[in-house]
Amino acid sequence: MEQAGGGPAGGATETPRRLSREQLFVLISAASMNLGSMMGYSVLGPFFPKEAEKKGASNTVIGMIFGCYALFDLLASLVFGKYLVHIGAKFVFVAGTFVSGGVTVLFGVLDQVPDGPIFIAMCFLVRIMDAISFSAAIMASSSIIAKAFPNNVATVLGSLETFSGLGLILGPPLGGFLYQSFGYEVPFIFLGCIVLLMVPLNMCILPNYDADIGKHSFWKLITLPKVGLIAFVIISSSSCFGFLDPTLSLFVLEKFNLPAGYVGLVFLGLALSYTISSPLFGLLSDKMPHLRKWFLVFGNIITAGCFILLGPVPILHIKSQLWLLVLVLVVNGVSAGMSIIPTFPEILSCAHENGFEEGLSTLGLVSGFFGAVWSLGAFIGPTVGGFLYEKIGFEWAAAIQGLWALICGLAMGLFYLLEHTRRKRSIPQNIPSTEQERTALLPNEIYPYTILE
Repeated sequence: MEQAGGGPAGGATETPRRLSREQLFVLISAASMNLGSMMGYSVLGPFFPKEAEKKGASNTVIGMIFGCYALFDLLASLVFGKYLVHIGAKFVFVAGTFVSGGVTVLFGVLDQVPDGPIFIAMCFLVRIMDAISFSAAIMASSSIIAKAFPNNVATVLGSLETFSGLGLILGPPLGGFLYQSFGYEVPFIFLGCIVLLMVPLNMCILPNYDADIGKHSFWKLITLPKVGLIAFVIISSSSCFGFLDPTLSLFVLEKFNLPAGYVGLVFLGLALSYTISSPLFGLLSDKMPHLRKWFLVFGNIITAGCFILLGPVPILHIKSQLWLLVLVLVVNGVSAGMSIIPTFPEILSCAHENGFEEGLSTLGLVSGFFGAVWSLGAFIGPTVGGFLYEKIGFEWAAAIQGLWALICGLAMGLFYLLEHTRRKRSIPQNIPSTEQERTALLPNEIYPYTILE
């Protein structure tokens, strides 16, 4: 029950602690979409690379099938981010969820397609359709969340990563189990139907938000130096996730001879730790914004160490063991949460500091930009990862991927150091003296007298 007579102060303190009906519906819609879509996305990992090999696809082509999803996700993010206000956030969200569920079902019938080029072409076509629809839904979701929770963006996004993580956790083992028990078609049809069932729910409960068309563009956003550097961090983090999609399952199958169902459990270590740590880093990013820079720096450095140990890289002369691989994936999940969650609020605050208006148009731009650079990394990761895996093996390929994260962490650390030094030097110049303050307050005709004084 709401308290009466609290006054403005009371209302201000009460609002952040209690969810409104509208905010609750936004959370339910976003959480259901994150869970269903990420389950559909991650279900491929344990068994699709092996099935695609049987159909005549090389490791490089398999990597490109995974990677093309991200490339078209990137292009779609830029388009939907620009025109979200014109189309309507709710329509983009619902339509994207509907198409994503439909094409997930279509993916389940690809085993009936003839081997060779036709199978490969159909894989690309269905994956591209899924990428565009998923991009629309996730970008609209981020914009609606930031609109509904303007003061707690990182906390809410971090909490919703719990559902994304649950999707990543449940997808591979569920997909591996359904594949082993019922064959290729059932995992896709089952998960596609779950996503489709969420469409009428979201149509009923998701609120509409009106918005003014903004004046700013993606180009102005990306030319901000801080935003450009954070973009490289997002690309690096995303490519680290994407790198594992086509390579980790093949490496585990080859190295440890595990069945497909157990390969899905190996992915569990990464997804579970990311799911648990993300809400914590989101809360800390909102409550203590000064910690964001430390998360970005150390998150990337720890990620680099994880990828070097993932193989491990041969120069360390450490024997590859299953328990070590799972442990490294668990630590990597925490470091991924540390380096990914603060990026969205950092870009948003930087945009507002540089004259971007507060509203759905800016949120659409930032969401589209985030989705675009994330997708670029998700394209580079599996595409380059599949190629390097084929040429130099998993151990060295993972180490090269880790090197990118190390460079990003050091670059962010250097940027924040220079920014801190610049601010420290500018403080004495910006603080006016008592005499200057008095001069500014006196009438113009007394100004000469004040200077002489």
